[in-house]
Amino acid sequence: MKVEVSVILGRCVLPMHQLLKMGRGAVIPLDTGESDSLWILAAGHPIAKGDISVDEERLCVTVTEAADVNEYNAVE
Repeated sequence: MKVEVSVILGRCVLPMHQLLKMGRGAVIPLDTGESDSLWILAAGHPIAKGDISVDEERLCVTVTEAADVNEYNAVE
């Protein structure tokens, strides 16, 4: 059985016309800070929170705590 795992670094709301004008290298401002935790989802459901780091040329995600579904829903 395969399960899709995704990581949410942050969120933002952009008008469609602004999104369509963006090109390669565009910066999208997120609602999160550098030290904030990220959300780890499995099949679209929050399962954990974690931190991101860089190891040589790879991005790494470290699980730091179990997800609180109520907290995740409050962010949406």
